[in-house]
Amino acid sequence: MSEKNGQGAGLELQMDEAGTALIATVTPQAQAAPIDEAWLRARIETLGYGALRYLPTAATLLLSHYNSGRPVAALRLAECVDASLDIQISRDGMEATLDIIPPQGGAPITKNQVLAALAEKGITEGICLDAINQAIAAGKAAAVPIARGRPPIHGEDGHFESLLPEMRARVPRVKESGQVDYRDLGEIQVVHAGDPLMLRHRATTGTPGANVLGAPIPPRPGKEVMYAPQLTGVAPSPDNPDLLQATQTGQPVLVKDGVIVEPVFTLPAVNMASGNIHFDGSVVIRGDVSAGMTVKASGDIEVGGVVENAHLEAGGSIIIKGGALGSIDQKGGSEYSLRCGHNFQAAYAQKVRIEAGDCIFIDDMAMQCELTAGHHIKVGKSKRGHIIGGRAQAMLSITARVLGAPNRIATACHIGVSPSLQKEARELAERRDTLETQLLEISKLLDFASRNPGRLRPEMIDKARLTAASLSDEIARLRETEKQLADKIALAQEARVVAEETLHEGVEVHAGSQRYRVVGDHGAGQIQIGPNGLELVALSSGNPA
Repeated sequence: MSEKNGQGAGLELQMDEAGTALIATVTPQAQAAPIDEAWLRARIETLGYGALRYLPTAATLLLSHYNSGRPVAALRLAECVDASLDIQISRDGMEATLDIIPPQGGAPITKNQVLAALAEKGITEGICLDAINQAIAAGKAAAVPIARGRPPIHGEDGHFESLLPEMRARVPRVKESGQVDYRDLGEIQVVHAGDPLMLRHRATTGTPGANVLGAPIPPRPGKEVMYAPQLTGVAPSPDNPDLLQATQTGQPVLVKDGVIVEPVFTLPAVNMASGNIHFDGSVVIRGDVSAGMTVKASGDIEVGGVVENAHLEAGGSIIIKGGALGSIDQKGGSEYSLRCGHNFQAAYAQKVRIEAGDCIFIDDMAMQCELTAGHHIKVGKSKRGHIIGGRAQAMLSITARVLGAPNRIATACHIGVSPSLQKEARELAERRDTLETQLLEISKLLDFASRNPGRLRPEMIDKARLTAASLSDEIARLRETEKQLADKIALAQEARVVAEETLHEGVEVHAGSQRYRVVGDHGAGQIQIGPNGLELVALSSGNPA
């Protein structure tokens, strides 16, 4: 179409025979008025060719010739451009994305074109047809995910399942919060030969995945667990090697990577008639333990009555249903003590030295006692809950309803990390450093062997590899132990002494070199390590008392 007069006179715009381009021709006219690019673009739009891709260079040439009265023959001013697509695969091969550049007067992208492009790239896994349809309907797309790989399902680690949920554990457990587990130790549980105790669930291999190209992605198999060697009193079931059964009558006890059954020795009382007791297992005493007697057991000791001026030593826990009476002198000395590797529990204690590897629980009162616990001391459950006089030491917490007495009797409480724990951490670090040095030397040897085949004897290389594997396992074990100790030391920074009802003058709290002496009587409060040292905080308001 061309104009006869005014702007555009002699200018003709029409599609070529193929219908793919807009062709401009100019036949100079004397009455033609000048035109500019805005007029030209508007004219293209009016004629219905606005969707075509405009060619600025051609337009500049056209305007120059038209306004100078020179002819133009078949100038390609605009063209039809089909939509284009691009598919990108992520670096890990787990996702393919689609980009669609919209058409300019040309044909839009079709679903078949997208599927063909996917096939050309070899993408077969996880194609998202809905996403493809939505992108095509929109006519454009920018990094739209249209295929996703299938990640592998990694295997589950093997684990042990206790078939007797009430079994006692010989593995000390400290809550991350540092809170006391107020559990009742209860009676010694007894099982008989053939009773099922523990089931091992094997690790699973997992399920393979695949990337968008269909290449398999192997799963990470779970870590297998093995029963500890030489577990006593148990054996695998003849029908199921993963099932542990009791082989004797006794007390089941959870240990690391398994369970053992300790024989249980039961007697009515310990006195001159029974003599001292030394037993490899657990001991149940229905009545009292008389003055001057000794009971030693590798497992637990349970006393149904009272223990008076006697020595008890247990590898596990000590449970005294009655009370414990002793004879600590004014200097804190006594020839008798109650010691256990795990928890201690009694109704009351008076002038007794008690040492527990984990926690001490006393229901009623601890008067003029020497109490030492690896983690927590808790006095008071269903009864009064008084700590009066003496000395109490625990790494994480000392808790009682009432601390001290109205007559200002000296009551010492020590909290925080013990020097022995810090010494153990140092010794572990030194041991690990030594092993890592040895591993480094062996690694150099193996590296030399790999770069110089035949220079070392095969048996020497095999021995070096076995030693390196053993050292690596031991270093990993030491690191895990160091981490556990570091966690304990960090947790000890939150150690506290808690009086749930009353805190009397005369109570003195120590945390390392820090000391806090209670002046005056207070209500419920706790003494904790603050930014400026030990401080007393009221439990009711949480503000310094």
